[in-house]
Amino acid sequence: MSTLNVAIIGHNFMGKAHSNAWRNAGRFFDLPTTPVMKLACGRDQESLKHFASGWGWEETTSDWRAAVARPDIDVVDICTPPDLHAEIAIRAAENGKHIFCEKPLALDSTQARAMLEAAKAAGVTHYLNHNYRRVPAVALAKQLIDEGFVGTIYHWRSAYLQDWIVDPSFPLTWHLRKERAGSGPHHDLNSHLIDLARYLVGEVRTVSATSTTFVKERPLPGAGAATFSAGSGGRGELGEVTVDDATFLVATFDNGALGSFDVSRFAPGRKNHNTFEIYGSDGSIVFDLERMNELQVFSRHDPSHAQGFRTIIVTEPNHPYMNAWWPPGHLIGYEHSFHHAVADFVNAVVRRERIRPDFEDGLRETQVLDAALTSAASGNRVTISYD
Repeated sequence: MSTLNVAIIGHNFMGKAHSNAWRNAGRFFDLPTTPVMKLACGRDQESLKHFASGWGWEETTSDWRAAVARPDIDVVDICTPPDLHAEIAIRAAENGKHIFCEKPLALDSTQARAMLEAAKAAGVTHYLNHNYRRVPAVALAKQLIDEGFVGTIYHWRSAYLQDWIVDPSFPLTWHLRKERAGSGPHHDLNSHLIDLARYLVGEVRTVSATSTTFVKERPLPGAGAATFSAGSGGRGELGEVTVDDATFLVATFDNGALGSFDVSRFAPGRKNHNTFEIYGSDGSIVFDLERMNELQVFSRHDPSHAQGFRTIIVTEPNHPYMNAWWPPGHLIGYEHSFHHAVADFVNAVVRRERIRPDFEDGLRETQVLDAALTSAASGNRVTISYD
Protein backbone atom coordinates (compact mmCIF):
# COMPACT_ATOMS: atom_id res chain seq x y z
CA MET A 1 0.00 0.00 0.00
CA SER A 2 1.86 3.06 -1.29
CA THR A 3 -0.89 5.58 -0.47
CA LEU A 4 -3.87 5.88 1.85
CA ASN A 5 -6.67 8.00 0.40
CA VAL A 6 -8.59 9.98 3.03
CA ALA A 7 -12.07 11.51 2.91
CA ILE A 8 -12.83 14.03 5.66
CA ILE A 9 -16.45 14.68 6.64
CA GLY A 10 -16.77 18.11 8.26
CA HIS A 11 -14.53 21.13 7.87
CA ASN A 12 -14.75 23.50 10.82
CA PHE A 13 -12.52 23.56 13.93
CA MET A 14 -11.76 19.84 14.02
CA GLY A 15 -11.58 19.66 10.26
CA LYS A 16 -8.69 22.12 10.35
CA ALA A 17 -6.92 20.30 13.19
CA HIS A 18 -7.22 16.97 11.40
CA SER A 19 -6.23 18.41 8.01
CA ASN A 20 -3.07 19.90 9.47
CA ALA A 21 -2.12 16.46 10.78
CA TRP A 22 -2.94 14.55 7.57
CA ARG A 23 -0.91 17.10 5.63
CA ASN A 24 2.18 17.17 7.82
CA ALA A 25 2.50 13.98 9.90
CA GLY A 26 4.54 12.24 7.20
CA ARG A 27 7.02 15.11 7.19
CA PHE A 28 8.02 14.34 10.77
CA PHE A 29 7.24 10.64 11.22
CA ASP A 30 8.56 7.80 9.08
CA LEU A 31 5.21 6.45 7.91
CA PRO A 32 4.84 3.14 6.04
CA THR A 33 2.51 4.76 3.49
CA THR A 34 1.56 8.24 2.36
CA PRO A 35 -1.79 9.73 3.41
CA VAL A 36 -3.47 11.46 0.46
CA MET A 37 -5.98 14.21 1.20
CA LYS A 38 -8.40 13.05 -1.47
CA LEU A 39 -11.86 14.35 -0.62
CA ALA A 40 -13.43 16.94 1.69
CA CYS A 41 -17.15 16.80 2.41
CA GLY A 42 -19.42 19.49 3.85
CA ARG A 43 -22.77 21.21 3.41
CA ASP A 44 -21.73 24.81 2.68
CA GLN A 45 -20.01 24.57 -0.68
CA GLU A 46 -18.50 28.04 -0.63
CA SER A 47 -16.75 27.61 2.73
CA LEU A 48 -15.91 23.98 1.86
CA LYS A 49 -14.08 24.99 -1.31
CA HIS A 50 -12.13 27.63 0.62
CA PHE A 51 -11.25 25.02 3.25
CA ALA A 52 -10.22 22.42 0.68
CA SER A 53 -8.01 24.76 -1.32
CA GLY A 54 -6.38 26.15 1.81
CA TRP A 55 -5.52 22.76 3.29
CA GLY A 56 -4.82 20.82 0.11
CA TRP A 57 -7.82 18.51 -0.31
CA GLU A 58 -8.02 17.41 -3.94
CA GLU A 59 -11.82 17.28 -4.34
CA THR A 60 -15.00 18.36 -2.58
CA THR A 61 -18.53 16.99 -2.28
CA SER A 62 -21.69 17.71 -0.31
CA ASP A 63 -22.78 14.04 -0.32
CA TRP A 64 -21.16 12.09 2.51
CA ARG A 65 -22.94 8.87 1.52
CA ALA A 66 -21.33 8.98 -1.89
CA ALA A 67 -18.00 9.90 -0.31
CA VAL A 68 -17.87 6.86 1.98
CA ALA A 69 -18.88 4.55 -0.90
CA ARG A 70 -16.18 5.66 -3.32
CA PRO A 71 -13.86 2.76 -4.15
CA ASP A 72 -10.80 5.02 -4.17
CA ILE A 73 -11.31 6.09 -0.52
CA ASP A 74 -9.47 4.07 2.14
CA VAL A 75 -10.10 6.14 5.29
CA VAL A 76 -13.12 8.12 6.44
CA ASP A 77 -12.29 10.87 8.94
CA ILE A 78 -15.43 11.98 10.83
CA CYS A 79 -15.34 15.60 12.09
CA THR A 80 -19.08 16.30 12.25
CA PRO A 81 -21.25 17.05 15.29
CA PRO A 82 -21.91 13.86 17.32
CA ASP A 83 -25.43 13.23 16.01
CA LEU A 84 -23.98 12.19 12.64
CA HIS A 85 -21.16 9.97 13.89
CA ALA A 86 -23.07 6.71 14.08
CA GLU A 87 -24.70 6.85 10.66
CA ILE A 88 -21.50 7.89 8.89
CA ALA A 89 -19.29 5.37 10.72
CA ILE A 90 -21.65 2.46 10.15
CA ARG A 91 -22.01 3.27 6.45
CA ALA A 92 -18.22 3.68 6.14
CA ALA A 93 -17.61 0.32 7.81
CA GLU A 94 -20.12 -1.37 5.53
CA ASN A 95 -18.09 -0.02 2.62
CA GLY A 96 -14.86 -1.39 4.08
CA LYS A 97 -13.34 1.94 5.06
CA HIS A 98 -11.02 2.45 8.01
CA ILE A 99 -12.47 5.02 10.40
CA PHE A 100 -10.86 7.94 12.23
CA CYS A 101 -13.63 9.47 14.37
CA GLU A 102 -13.61 12.60 16.49
CA LYS A 103 -14.94 12.34 20.05
CA PRO A 104 -17.40 11.87 21.66
CA LEU A 105 -18.10 8.64 19.82
CA ALA A 106 -21.90 8.82 19.82
CA LEU A 107 -24.98 10.32 21.44
CA ASP A 108 -25.51 7.24 23.63
CA SER A 109 -24.28 3.70 24.21
CA THR A 110 -26.86 2.19 21.82
CA GLN A 111 -25.32 4.12 18.95
CA ALA A 112 -21.80 3.40 20.20
CA ARG A 113 -22.48 -0.34 20.30
CA ALA A 114 -23.86 -0.29 16.76
CA MET A 115 -20.73 1.51 15.55
CA LEU A 116 -18.46 -1.01 17.25
CA GLU A 117 -20.38 -3.98 15.87
CA ALA A 118 -20.28 -2.58 12.34
CA ALA A 119 -16.53 -1.91 12.50
CA LYS A 120 -15.79 -5.36 13.93
CA ALA A 121 -17.97 -7.10 11.34
CA ALA A 122 -16.16 -5.25 8.54
CA GLY A 123 -12.71 -5.94 9.97
CA VAL A 124 -11.64 -2.32 9.54
CA THR A 125 -9.37 -0.24 11.75
CA HIS A 126 -11.46 2.03 13.99
CA TYR A 127 -10.07 4.87 16.08
CA LEU A 128 -11.71 7.35 18.46
CA ASN A 129 -9.67 10.53 18.51
CA HIS A 130 -8.98 11.42 22.11
CA ASN A 131 -5.89 13.36 21.15
CA TYR A 132 -4.91 14.15 24.74
CA ARG A 133 -3.69 10.58 25.20
CA ARG A 134 -1.05 11.53 22.67
CA VAL A 135 0.25 14.63 24.41
CA PRO A 136 3.82 13.55 25.29
CA ALA A 137 3.44 14.56 28.96
CA VAL A 138 0.28 12.44 29.29
CA ALA A 139 1.96 9.50 27.56
CA LEU A 140 4.90 9.93 29.97
CA ALA A 141 2.46 9.86 32.89
CA LYS A 142 1.16 6.52 31.59
CA GLN A 143 4.72 5.21 31.32
CA LEU A 144 5.53 6.26 34.89
CA ILE A 145 2.34 4.67 36.23
CA ASP A 146 3.10 1.41 34.40
CA GLU A 147 6.60 1.48 35.87
CA GLY A 148 5.15 1.74 39.38
CA PHE A 149 6.12 5.35 40.09
CA VAL A 150 2.91 6.19 41.97
CA GLY A 151 2.35 2.71 43.40
CA THR A 152 -1.26 1.85 44.22
CA ILE A 153 -3.51 4.61 42.91
CA TYR A 154 -5.85 6.08 45.53
CA HIS A 155 -7.24 9.24 43.94
CA TRP A 156 -8.02 10.63 40.48
CA ARG A 157 -8.97 14.31 40.56
CA SER A 158 -9.82 16.03 37.29
CA ALA A 159 -11.43 19.15 35.85
CA TYR A 160 -12.11 20.51 32.40
CA LEU A 161 -13.30 24.12 32.55
CA GLN A 162 -14.15 26.66 29.85
CA ASP A 163 -16.02 29.97 29.74
CA TRP A 164 -17.19 30.46 26.17
CA ILE A 165 -20.95 30.48 26.87
CA VAL A 166 -21.09 32.54 30.08
CA ASP A 167 -22.67 35.44 28.17
CA PRO A 168 -26.43 34.72 28.05
CA SER A 169 -26.59 36.35 24.61
CA PHE A 170 -24.47 33.55 23.16
CA PRO A 171 -26.74 31.87 20.58
CA LEU A 172 -28.36 28.47 20.75
CA THR A 173 -25.83 26.58 18.63
CA TRP A 174 -25.93 22.80 18.10
CA HIS A 175 -23.64 22.39 21.13
CA LEU A 176 -26.58 23.38 23.34
CA ARG A 177 -29.12 20.99 21.85
CA LYS A 178 -29.39 17.48 23.28
CA GLU A 179 -30.50 15.87 20.03
CA ARG A 180 -27.29 17.02 18.34
CA ALA A 181 -24.69 17.00 21.12
CA GLY A 182 -25.96 14.31 23.51
CA SER A 183 -25.31 16.62 26.44
CA GLY A 184 -23.30 19.76 27.14
CA PRO A 185 -19.82 19.79 28.68
CA HIS A 186 -20.63 16.34 30.04
CA HIS A 187 -20.28 14.78 26.57
CA ASP A 188 -17.90 17.37 25.17
CA LEU A 189 -15.44 17.63 28.07
CA ASN A 190 -16.14 14.71 30.41
CA SER A 191 -15.61 12.35 27.49
CA HIS A 192 -11.98 13.50 27.49
CA LEU A 193 -11.60 13.15 31.25
CA ILE A 194 -13.22 9.72 31.34
CA ASP A 195 -10.96 8.53 28.54
CA LEU A 196 -7.88 9.80 30.37
CA ALA A 197 -9.05 8.22 33.62
CA ARG A 198 -9.60 4.84 31.94
CA TYR A 199 -6.19 5.15 30.24
CA LEU A 200 -4.26 6.11 33.37
CA VAL A 201 -6.21 4.62 36.31
CA GLY A 202 -8.57 1.89 35.14
CA GLU A 203 -12.21 1.02 34.57
CA VAL A 204 -14.88 3.16 36.20
CA ARG A 205 -17.39 1.09 38.19
CA THR A 206 -19.84 3.48 39.87
CA VAL A 207 -20.78 7.12 39.33
CA SER A 208 -22.77 9.70 41.25
CA ALA A 209 -23.42 12.90 39.33
CA THR A 210 -25.17 16.23 39.50
CA SER A 211 -25.66 18.73 36.70
CA THR A 212 -27.36 22.03 36.04
CA THR A 213 -28.24 24.49 33.29
CA PHE A 214 -27.62 28.07 34.36
CA VAL A 215 -29.07 29.78 31.29
CA LYS A 216 -32.31 28.07 30.29
CA GLU A 217 -33.02 29.94 27.05
CA ARG A 218 -30.81 31.52 24.41
CA PRO A 219 -31.27 33.50 21.21
CA LEU A 220 -31.79 31.40 18.13
CA PRO A 221 -28.96 31.80 15.62
CA GLY A 222 -29.83 34.56 13.18
CA ALA A 223 -32.88 35.63 15.20
CA GLY A 224 -31.70 38.99 16.46
CA ALA A 225 -29.29 37.49 18.99
CA ALA A 226 -27.09 40.58 18.86
CA THR A 227 -29.84 42.70 20.40
CA PHE A 228 -30.50 40.34 23.29
CA SER A 229 -29.03 40.76 26.75
CA ALA A 230 -29.95 39.23 30.09
CA GLY A 231 -32.81 40.99 31.80
CA SER A 232 -33.29 43.43 28.94
CA GLY A 233 -36.40 41.96 27.39
CA GLY A 234 -34.29 41.58 24.26
CA ARG A 235 -36.02 41.30 20.90
CA GLY A 236 -34.35 38.08 19.76
CA GLU A 237 -36.44 34.92 19.50
CA LEU A 238 -35.37 32.46 22.20
CA GLY A 239 -35.01 28.70 22.22
CA GLU A 240 -34.65 26.24 25.09
CA VAL A 241 -31.22 25.00 26.13
CA THR A 242 -31.58 21.23 26.46
CA VAL A 243 -28.13 20.29 27.78
CA ASP A 244 -26.15 20.85 30.97
CA ASP A 245 -23.94 23.90 31.49
CA ALA A 246 -21.94 22.12 34.19
CA THR A 247 -21.72 18.57 35.51
CA PHE A 248 -19.81 17.26 38.51
CA LEU A 249 -19.43 13.59 39.26
CA VAL A 250 -17.62 11.31 41.66
CA ALA A 251 -16.69 7.76 40.77
CA THR A 252 -15.18 4.56 42.04
CA PHE A 253 -12.81 2.46 39.96
CA ASP A 254 -12.47 -1.30 39.74
CA ASN A 255 -9.08 -1.03 41.46
CA GLY A 256 -10.59 0.74 44.49
CA ALA A 257 -9.52 4.27 43.61
CA LEU A 258 -11.85 7.25 44.02
CA GLY A 259 -12.27 9.82 41.27
CA SER A 260 -13.79 13.24 40.70
CA PHE A 261 -14.69 14.88 37.39
CA ASP A 262 -15.72 18.55 37.21
CA VAL A 263 -16.72 20.05 33.85
CA SER A 264 -18.20 23.44 33.11
CA ARG A 265 -18.53 26.06 30.39
CA PHE A 266 -19.28 28.66 33.08
CA ALA A 267 -15.81 29.18 34.57
CA PRO A 268 -14.78 32.76 33.69
CA GLY A 269 -11.10 33.02 32.85
CA ARG A 270 -10.79 29.32 32.04
CA LYS A 271 -10.34 28.90 28.31
CA ASN A 272 -9.30 25.26 28.06
CA HIS A 273 -8.39 24.20 31.58
CA ASN A 274 -7.94 20.43 31.31
CA THR A 275 -6.16 19.10 34.36
CA PHE A 276 -5.76 15.88 36.32
CA GLU A 277 -4.05 14.83 39.53
CA ILE A 278 -3.20 11.24 40.44
CA TYR A 279 -2.26 10.32 44.01
CA GLY A 280 -0.89 6.92 44.97
CA SER A 281 0.90 5.02 47.70
CA ASP A 282 4.35 5.99 46.40
CA GLY A 283 3.89 9.27 44.61
CA SER A 284 1.78 11.71 42.66
CA ILE A 285 1.44 13.05 39.10
CA VAL A 286 -0.17 16.35 38.04
CA PHE A 287 -0.89 17.58 34.50
CA ASP A 288 -2.43 20.80 33.13
CA LEU A 289 -3.08 21.08 29.39
CA GLU A 290 -2.44 24.83 29.50
CA ARG A 291 1.15 23.88 30.45
CA MET A 292 1.17 20.85 28.18
CA ASN A 293 4.93 20.41 27.91
CA GLU A 294 5.21 19.96 31.69
CA LEU A 295 4.49 17.09 34.05
CA GLN A 296 4.65 17.56 37.81
CA VAL A 297 5.71 14.55 39.83
CA PHE A 298 6.24 13.79 43.51
CA SER A 299 7.96 10.72 44.95
CA ARG A 300 7.68 9.60 48.57
CA HIS A 301 10.99 7.80 48.06
CA ASP A 302 13.02 10.96 47.59
CA PRO A 303 15.13 11.88 50.65
CA SER A 304 12.98 13.61 53.26
CA HIS A 305 15.10 16.77 53.10
CA ALA A 306 14.56 16.98 49.30
CA GLN A 307 10.92 15.99 48.94
CA GLY A 308 8.56 18.14 46.94
CA PHE A 309 6.91 18.34 43.56
CA ARG A 310 9.30 18.73 40.65
CA THR A 311 8.53 19.69 37.09
CA ILE A 312 9.65 17.60 34.15
CA ILE A 313 9.91 19.50 30.86
CA VAL A 314 8.74 16.78 28.47
CA THR A 315 10.88 17.63 25.45
CA GLU A 316 13.68 15.05 25.64
CA PRO A 317 14.13 12.69 22.68
CA ASN A 318 13.45 9.69 24.94
CA HIS A 319 10.06 11.11 25.94
CA PRO A 320 7.04 9.77 24.00
CA TYR A 321 6.86 11.12 20.41
CA MET A 322 9.46 13.83 21.03
CA ASN A 323 12.26 12.29 18.94
CA ALA A 324 10.26 13.36 15.86
CA TRP A 325 10.28 17.04 16.81
CA TRP A 326 12.72 19.66 18.03
CA PRO A 327 15.83 19.73 20.26
CA PRO A 328 15.27 19.49 24.04
CA GLY A 329 13.63 22.55 25.53
CA HIS A 330 11.84 23.49 22.30
CA LEU A 331 8.14 23.23 22.99
CA ILE A 332 5.32 21.67 20.99
CA GLY A 333 1.63 22.60 20.97
CA TYR A 334 -1.96 21.40 20.78
CA GLU A 335 -1.80 20.57 17.08
CA HIS A 336 1.05 18.12 17.55
CA SER A 337 -1.18 15.65 19.41
CA PHE A 338 -3.21 15.26 16.19
CA HIS A 339 -0.02 14.53 14.25
CA HIS A 340 0.76 11.77 16.74
CA ALA A 341 -2.75 10.36 16.31
CA VAL A 342 -2.48 10.31 12.52
CA ALA A 343 0.96 8.69 12.64
CA ASP A 344 -0.23 5.97 15.03
CA PHE A 345 -3.40 5.44 12.98
CA VAL A 346 -1.54 5.03 9.69
CA ASN A 347 0.83 2.53 11.29
CA ALA A 348 -2.12 0.60 12.74
CA VAL A 349 -3.87 0.42 9.36
CA VAL A 350 -0.80 -0.82 7.52
CA ARG A 351 0.27 -3.28 10.22
CA ARG A 352 -3.32 -4.40 10.88
CA GLU A 353 -2.87 -3.66 14.57
CA ARG A 354 -5.30 -2.32 17.16
CA ILE A 355 -5.04 1.37 17.97
CA ARG A 356 -6.37 2.78 21.25
CA PRO A 357 -8.75 4.27 22.02
CA ASP A 358 -10.96 2.47 19.55
CA PHE A 359 -14.72 2.05 19.31
CA GLU A 360 -14.68 -0.52 22.12
CA ASP A 361 -13.09 2.09 24.36
CA GLY A 362 -15.65 4.55 23.04
CA LEU A 363 -18.52 2.25 23.99
CA ARG A 364 -17.24 1.89 27.55
CA GLU A 365 -16.69 5.62 27.83
CA THR A 366 -20.22 6.24 26.55
CA GLN A 367 -21.61 3.79 29.10
CA VAL A 368 -19.98 5.89 31.83
CA LEU A 369 -21.45 9.07 30.31
CA ASP A 370 -24.90 7.46 30.15
CA ALA A 371 -24.66 6.24 33.74
CA ALA A 372 -23.76 9.72 34.94
CA LEU A 373 -26.78 11.21 33.15
CA THR A 374 -28.98 8.60 34.81
CA SER A 375 -27.47 9.42 38.19
CA ALA A 376 -27.93 13.16 37.72
CA ALA A 377 -31.58 12.65 36.78
CA SER A 378 -32.38 10.25 39.63
CA GLY A 379 -30.11 11.51 42.38
CA ASN A 380 -28.80 7.96 42.91
CA ARG A 381 -25.43 6.33 42.50
CA VAL A 382 -25.31 4.10 39.41
CA THR A 383 -23.25 0.94 38.99
CA ILE A 384 -22.01 0.43 35.44
CA SER A 385 -22.44 -2.96 33.79
CA TYR A 386 -20.13 -3.41 30.82
CA ASP A 387 -22.02 -6.08 28.90
